[in-house]
Amino acid sequence: MKLAVLLSVVAVCHTATVKHERRFPDDFIFGCATAAYQVEGAWNEDGKGENIWDYLTHTNPTVIRDQSNGDVAADSYHHVERDVEMMRELGLDAYRFSLSWSRILPTGFANEVNQAGINYYNNLINEMLKYNIQPIVTMYHWDLPQRLQELGGFINPLIADWYEDYAKVVFDNFGDRVKLWITFNEPREICYEGYGATGLAPILNATGVGTYICAKNLAIAHAKAYHLYNNEYKARQGGECGITISVNWFGPLTDSEEDEFAAELRRQATWGLYAEPIFSAEGGFPKELAARVAEKSAEQGFPWSRMPEFTDEEKKFVRGTSDFFGVNHYTAFLVSATKHIQQHAVPSLLDDIGVGSYVPPEWMKSASSWLTLAPNSIYNALTHLASKYNNPVFYITENGWSNDPTASLEDDDRVTYYRAALESVLNTLDAGVNLKGYMTWSLMDNFEWLKGYTERFGLYEVDFSSPERTRTPRKSAFVYKEILRTRTIDNSYEPSSLIMTIDEGH
Repeated sequence: MKLAVLLSVVAVCHTATVKHERRFPDDFIFGCATAAYQVEGAWNEDGKGENIWDYLTHTNPTVIRDQSNGDVAADSYHHVERDVEMMRELGLDAYRFSLSWSRILPTGFANEVNQAGINYYNNLINEMLKYNIQPIVTMYHWDLPQRLQELGGFINPLIADWYEDYAKVVFDNFGDRVKLWITFNEPREICYEGYGATGLAPILNATGVGTYICAKNLAIAHAKAYHLYNNEYKARQGGECGITISVNWFGPLTDSEEDEFAAELRRQATWGLYAEPIFSAEGGFPKELAARVAEKSAEQGFPWSRMPEFTDEEKKFVRGTSDFFGVNHYTAFLVSATKHIQQHAVPSLLDDIGVGSYVPPEWMKSASSWLTLAPNSIYNALTHLASKYNNPVFYITENGWSNDPTASLEDDDRVTYYRAALESVLNTLDAGVNLKGYMTWSLMDNFEWLKGYTERFGLYEVDFSSPERTRTPRKSAFVYKEILRTRTIDNSYEPSSLIMTIDEGH
C-alpha cells in the first residue's frame, strides 16, 4: 500500500514538471539588424557624400566617449561576402540593414545619383538572396546628408520633398528585390535626441521646440514615401512599407491613477508622438500630451503652443500610412507622478510631462546605463500597442544587450537576456498579437554613436584593431542559431565549441 501511494505521488510530481514545448511558428521571421553608419565604414570612398555623423565626429570628436568615429567601423563596405557568411552561419531568415542616403545621393538631392553606392547595395542584396536571406531595408537610420542639415534638416518642412525624391531613387533601384521597407528608424531618437537634446547628431538642442517640429515634418516625410510606394510601386513590386519606432515599456510605479496617467504621458512623449499620427483612428499628436504642451507654453509666455498642429488634411494624409509597425524594444521603466522627478531644461519635452522614472535595482544591468533586463517587457509593450491600435502587423526590428569591450566571448548575460526576451515574444504570440518577426541588435559589434566603441552589442565580436576587422562569434551567436534551428528555447543548451560552421541544410 505504501509503495502504491509513493508511486502515485511520483507520477503526480512528474506530470506537474512536464512543460508543453512552445514553438515559434514556422513562418516567423528571425534575423539580425545593423545600420549603415555603424558598420559600413568607407566614409568618403567611391563618391559618398558627407553625412551628419561624419561631420560631427570630425569637427567635434570630444562628444564621442572614446573620440572615435565610423570612418572604418566594421568595414562592411569591403566585407559583403563575410557579412553574408555570418548570416548563413546563424541560419537567418532575414537581415535588416539601412541605406546611407549620402552614399546614394552625395549632396542629398536626387539630381546626382552615385552609381557606386547603388552597386554596393545591389551586391549586398543579391548576395543575401543567393542564400534565401530576406533583405529588410531601412531607408533612413540617422545619417542625414550634411548638406541637407545645413538647410535645416528635419526642422525644414521641405525635408518631406527631399526625402520623397530619395525614396523614389531607392524604390527604382532596389524595389524589384526588397519586399519589406522601413522608412525611418526611431523618430524619437531623430527628433528628441538630435533636435531637442544632445544625445545624437546634429545635437541641435532646441529644447522644447525642435522635437515637436521635427516630429511633424518627419511624419509627413514618412507619409509621402508611403504614398509614393503605395501608388506607384506596390502593384508591380509587391512589397510592404512601414516605420520603426522605439517602444520601451513605461508602466506605473504604483497602481494609483496619478501614476497610471504619468506612465501614459511618458508613453505619449516617448513613442505616441510618432505612432499616433500614423496608427490612431483620429490622427495627429496625442491629445493629453498636446494639451500639456499647450498649457506649459502659455505659462512660459509663448503666444502659441510649441507643439504644431496637424491640419485636417495633414491628419488624413498621414493616418494609416504603414503596412506594419516596426518596434525597437530593449527595456522598461516604472513611472511616477510624484517620485524620482528630476529637473530639466525649461522648456523641454521632459519638463513638459514632469514625471519621474525608476528602475528596480534587482533588474540585471548591461554596459549601457539605460539598458536593464526588465521582466516580460516585450509582452507588456506589444500587448499595449495591439490593444491601442487594433492589432496591426508587428515586427520587432531591434532587441539587444550590451557588454563592455573587455568582456569575453562567453557572454552569458546576453544569452540570459535573449532567452528572456524570446520567452516574452512567445507570451506575446500566445496573447494573439500579430507579431511576424524578430531581429537582434546586432549582427556584429559596431560604432555605438556617442558611446563610440565602448559598448558592444554584437552576436559577433569585431576586432577593431585588426585591418581585416575580424569577426568572431560569441556564445550568444550559437544559442541564437540553435533557437532558429529548433524554433524553440532550450535553456539547458550549451554549445560544445565556439567554432561556427554553416548548416547547408538550413
